[in-house]
Amino acid sequence: MESGSCPSIDCVRLVGDVMYHYNPTQALEELQEEALLPHPVKLRDMILRNQLGPQDAQWLNHEFQEYLTHFGELQNLARTILEKLATGQRKSAAL
Repeated sequence: MESGSCPSIDCVRLVGDVMYHYNPTQALEELQEEALLPHPVKLRDMILRNQLGPQDAQWLNHEFQEYLTHFGELQNLARTILEKLATGQRKSAAL
């Protein structure tokens, strides 16, 4: 998607760039291109905005609970790493 364009109501403007807003197709593209995981709240809303049969809804709910657990674990791991890095000294830039 081109920076600054917003072709549908599925996106919102964010400081001059465009970011998906409850658009599973855009989220999938970002995951494939940039390895960005959607925030669990947005993922949940994407699920709720789809019409699902009972079995699909039950399966997706189970998968979402797994996602939520792992997302929280990875968030804590990233926090630990970043806190350690924040207290260290940066290397000087090599020219």
